Amino acid sequence: MRFHPRMTSILLATLLIARQAIASGDLQSRIDGAEVGSTIVVPAGTYGPIRVDKSITLIGEGMPVIDGRGKGDVIILANASPVTIRGFIVRGSGSDLDLESTGVRVLKSQTIIENCRFEDVLFAIDLKEAKDCVIRNNHLGSKPLDIARRGDVIRLFRSDNCLIENNVIEDGRDALIWYSDHITVRGNVSRRNRYGFHAMYSNDVHFEDNLLIDNSVGIYLMYGKGFTLTNNRVLRNRGVSGYGIGFKEVDEYEIRDNVLSGNRVGMYIDGSPMRRKPGSATFEHNTVACNDVGMMLLPSVKGNRITENNFIDNIEQIGVSGRGTVEQNEFAHDNRGNFWNDYNGFDANHDGVGDQAYAPSMLFESVIDHDPKLRLMLFSPAHDAIDFIGRAIPATRSAPKFRDVSPLTSPVMQTPAHRDANASGFAWTAAGLIGVVGLLVAAASGLPDGWREWVRRRPSRTVALKASES
Repeated sequence: MRFHPRMTSILLATLLIARQAIASGDLQSRIDGAEVGSTIVVPAGTYGPIRVDKSITLIGEGMPVIDGRGKGDVIILANASPVTIRGFIVRGSGSDLDLESTGVRVLKSQTIIENCRFEDVLFAIDLKEAKDCVIRNNHLGSKPLDIARRGDVIRLFRSDNCLIENNVIEDGRDALIWYSDHITVRGNVSRRNRYGFHAMYSNDVHFEDNLLIDNSVGIYLMYGKGFTLTNNRVLRNRGVSGYGIGFKEVDEYEIRDNVLSGNRVGMYIDGSPMRRKPGSATFEHNTVACNDVGMMLLPSVKGNRITENNFIDNIEQIGVSGRGTVEQNEFAHDNRGNFWNDYNGFDANHDGVGDQAYAPSMLFESVIDHDPKLRLMLFSPAHDAIDFIGRAIPATRSAPKFRDVSPLTSPVMQTPAHRDANASGFAWTAAGLIGVVGLLVAAASGLPDGWREWVRRRPSRTVALKASES
């Protein structure tokens, strides 16, 4: 019997659709019938929502789709561990925020979710009392809604000892770490979210080699202790808050070798540290460049050690949110302060440390610290006139906000990132540019003192601009 070619095509398409329909109903049956500890290889196709109640491994071939069809959760992992989900497209959760419809809801420990793509899901991955989990190499998003109506892309609740590594997190609401201890967040890219990462009531959380770009807030830490942030790039976070990194009543933190550029506020510090143990709250070897405000502190903030950082071409290097000073923080330690590209002092003995303290007291900065609405006047004739009055009539100046008694006359080299190609390339570029500045300083050793100091300062703008453009 001969079939018309067009009829043959229709028949094949019908058989393919039927096969996919059978496969969709068959996956849950395969899971229900599988032995504990077994591996199920899932061929390409579209499958319905699934529930896993036993310890198994699901591996997708050709990125099969698990589709929730717009209702509830797409995948529920409950009552058994360990479980591995690898190589799927997870799509089509419900849209109700009150139900918190989720791509993968994890209710058991020792779960691995890797190499998956999440599309059109309200919440992407939600861990609840699920310890020792790994979220790795996934592409995570939410639904195309207003940012406040989206779900959280990652949420950990009472889920200790988890690893969040090498994920792309974009166009969601927040990535939350709540009441969860001993968490590592490494090598992730977060962009166009509200909070890149928000840690609250969590301890011993480590952020390494992440890129946080174009969010409202990059990283915000609240009510915990034992934080380390190293080799992160925090760029262009300019939402309503616009903080690159924020601190709210936290203790025992080390912030080192990060680049913060193009943010409204590079670092914001409120009530931190709570317990003022010397050397327990440190900011070292960071580059803070081309932000509206490099670092903003409340007047009540005390006990931070802020040394050997590069503050480059921020409109306001250090801001005080309110009336008062922040001199009870340590801006120099063991004769090593910070590099300020607007420092106007000299280094007569060539030891790399300025002979005069860096103690800014610009009148306009004092005005806008007391009344932030007046930032509208930045770079206007009124801005210039107010600063001119401050220079011409010293009695009008306010007291310096802080003093760096050992300002550095050369930028500080940073340790390059090493986890992924993008992070490494950016960090090596930044380190190389700072190195060029150092070479120029060395080459200027035969110039007169005034020219030598000019060369030390001016190339810093190149470093800042390159950091902002990357």
